[in-house]
Amino acid sequence: MALRILKPITPGTRFYSVSSFNEVTPGAQPEKSLLAPKKKSGGRNNTGRITSRHRGGGHKQKYRIIDFKRRKHGIAAEVMSIQYDPNRTCRIALLRYEDGELAYILAPGKLKVGQKVMSGPNADLQDGNALPMEKIPVGMFIHNVELKPGKGGQMVRSAGTGAQLVGFDGGMAQVKLPSGEIRKVQQTCMATLGVVGNSDHENILYGKAGRMRWLGVRPQTRGMAMNPIDHPMGGGEGRSKSGGGRQHPRSPWGQLAKGLKTRKNKKKSTDLIVRKRK
Repeated sequence: MALRILKPITPGTRFYSVSSFNEVTPGAQPEKSLLAPKKKSGGRNNTGRITSRHRGGGHKQKYRIIDFKRRKHGIAAEVMSIQYDPNRTCRIALLRYEDGELAYILAPGKLKVGQKVMSGPNADLQDGNALPMEKIPVGMFIHNVELKPGKGGQMVRSAGTGAQLVGFDGGMAQVKLPSGEIRKVQQTCMATLGVVGNSDHENILYGKAGRMRWLGVRPQTRGMAMNPIDHPMGGGEGRSKSGGGRQHPRSPWGQLAKGLKTRKNKKKSTDLIVRKRK
């Protein structure tokens, strides 16, 4: 989980670092039965219009089917390998259950090849095991947290993240998320013990524009460099926002860019938030 910093031989490698991939099992190949084709949209919706800007291109990828539900309760599984996944920031672990079935899960930081993991209410309290939150002691760190029982983990899945179980109240578990928000979740929801691995991902320096193109990120033009017809910040004799004044910065469609609260007031899940992230 360390980083390898390249020597500045060329301009592109002057500020360039890559993951050392120490935790990845050497020679491990993706399990073909758990691969699926991945079609890229280029940021377009079903009518062909761009709805998410600055996307397109990138290296061809195949999707790894991840078991977010940890559905095989009470059956031990051995960690066969830790592998790289191009679709996410964390590593994934290939499991072989006692009945021979294979599955991918998100790899916690302390998970090792050859270790046994299990899911279900009777699983031990060790990293990589998945339990209902009502069976997890207060204070432990968890990831891959469900929002609805049986739907599969939806929160806390990226590299280096971990949520903390801080208490229980009226059939609900209170979880402190990586953002600092404390949120209520049904205590029957499943969660996996431990913190997601590859914690050094946030420290990677991409070094050159081409490396972002490999990831499918296209160039982004500053609004202040545009003309008034193209952006609310465009135009002016010098660097200015909104035609010479210091008005509040806006998006190309006029949405206020800094400080405006965009969360809907009548959203049902607002009642489940104990403490906001800000």
